[in-house]
Amino acid sequence: MAAPPRLSPRAQDALVVAVALLDTWISSDGDHPLIIAGTVAASLALLLRRRLPGTVLLITLVPALTSYAVVVSLTALYTFASLSRSRARVLAAAVAFTACYSVPWPLPPLHEFDGVRAAIDVAYSLALAAAPIFLGQLVQARRDLSLRLAEITEAREQERLLTAQSVLAKERARLAREMHDVVSHQVSLIAVRAGALQVSVDDPAAKEAATTIRRLSVRTLDELRHMVGVLRAGDGRPADLTPQPTLAGLEQLVAHSGIEAELAVDLPGDPPPPVQRAVYRTVQEALTNVRKHAPGARATVRVRREGDTLLTTVTNTAATRATLALPSARHGLIGLRQRAELLGGTLTTAPAPDGGHHLELRLPASPHDPPSGSTS
Repeated sequence: MAAPPRLSPRAQDALVVAVALLDTWISSDGDHPLIIAGTVAASLALLLRRRLPGTVLLITLVPALTSYAVVVSLTALYTFASLSRSRARVLAAAVAFTACYSVPWPLPPLHEFDGVRAAIDVAYSLALAAAPIFLGQLVQARRDLSLRLAEITEAREQERLLTAQSVLAKERARLAREMHDVVSHQVSLIAVRAGALQVSVDDPAAKEAATTIRRLSVRTLDELRHMVGVLRAGDGRPADLTPQPTLAGLEQLVAHSGIEAELAVDLPGDPPPPVQRAVYRTVQEALTNVRKHAPGARATVRVRREGDTLLTTVTNTAATRATLALPSARHGLIGLRQRAELLGGTLTTAPAPDGGHHLELRLPASPHDPPSGSTS
């Protein structure tokens, strides 16, 4: 069953203003024209409630003081509660609404003051203010939880992919060792024996056959060494022929990271593609961790070259909003360390002095394939 279509924000604002004006028309019987005009102006101010929730709330408190129209004030109170991160401000808004709605205007003479009625009016006003405030806080919590769940889903998917990459990288390394230790060794013996046969026989046909065997063995060894290098240098992705990220995509990655981040790239040339992919994936995972574990923090991403080393740092400030206790297997950092080690580099993380976090990736600017005679 398809979900019912949702109204756009503009349509919602128009509907809210229409309901507030209707409540003003119903509740303004006998009111002074200035009071009615102020209530209408406050109803129209609801169009700005998303951009200026505090200002709109202050404007709508005037009708609560002088009129029985409450929809405009309750709507502004709900919007303020759903957007404000300060519990103290929300409580102050509830007190202000209660004071404006429960105190009669103009004030009656002191001898006509009825304490019991005043207490009832205050209790009723508090209950009236509690409903939109609780609803607004509930909507805010639901919105935050939805964002966190989306981030967790994305992080879990990334961790799953990195785990699969790690398994594939280990399998490729195992195949490379088997090819080097077994196949290369046996082909090397064939080449040596063919060379010995080439110099020890006098039959021209046998000498030519030995020469052919030796030439083919040497060519096979060269191809095996190339295949071993490809297996060891590969990052284990399931689709190596698909377009891979490069440093040119860092600007877009940072711009769409969902956090306040600064990017500085200072490189004299273009590093090899494996290095660019490693830097991109490291920055991507670091920014994901900032969104996940440090809401509201600012991040600084710097990529520069120091001698023969490509240095990438991602530093974020402390979180400015409360974080949820979310489970994490830290597979992302494990995968990044394995990727760095495959390229001959290192990845380190440490807390920053200001309460944030610091990640540092060091990679050779021009990594070389492992020597053909090495089994590591």
